[in-house]
Amino acid sequence: MSKTKTVFVTGGAGFIGSAVVGELLSSTNFSVINIDSLTYAGNLATVARFEDNSRYRFVQADICDDETLHNLFTKKQPVGVIHLAAESHVDRSIGGSGVFVQTNIVGTYTLLETARHFVESKGRECDEFLFHHVSTDEVYGSLGHDGLFTENSPYAPNSPYSASKAASDHLVRAWGETYGLQTIISNCSNNYGPYQYPEKLIP
Repeated sequence: MSKTKTVFVTGGAGFIGSAVVGELLSSTNFSVINIDSLTYAGNLATVARFEDNSRYRFVQADICDDETLHNLFTKKQPVGVIHLAAESHVDRSIGGSGVFVQTNIVGTYTLLETARHFVESKGRECDEFLFHHVSTDEVYGSLGHDGLFTENSPYAPNSPYSASKAASDHLVRAWGETYGLQTIISNCSNNYGPYQYPEKLIP
């Protein structure tokens, strides 16, 4: 009998993260480790429906905590990471940019380094492990009244939030190019749905 594979989801107690956790549990056979520090926008109520699922586990941890991340990678042996953990509110970034730099840049760096060392220590080929970084279309700047962004659009962040996400995108790309870590970057547009924090829908 084959061993169940494990995927880490960072920020899985948030609006989008909880939806990703639910989709993984309902549509795949993966075990899911939800890593979330439970800042103001994180809410365990969003993932309460998964508590009785034997393939689900919640870990309260900061993605800047390299020791905790190292222990989780070593113990759980994930085949991939879906990285959603981030500070994401533009207005909050203007009044307090430090936490955005810490979480979005330093946190992503810490996660990348932990993943890289894990893959290298296992003697695996890097393409057996996938690091999926979920980012924002705001890294491309203002769209205007018409037009569109593509993957080849130049980066032009206009806020501390989008600048921190742009920096994290560049880190992910660099770790892929330099160390051979297989990575994907998704630059998502705004969305809405169940469990969304009110400040996102009602400015």
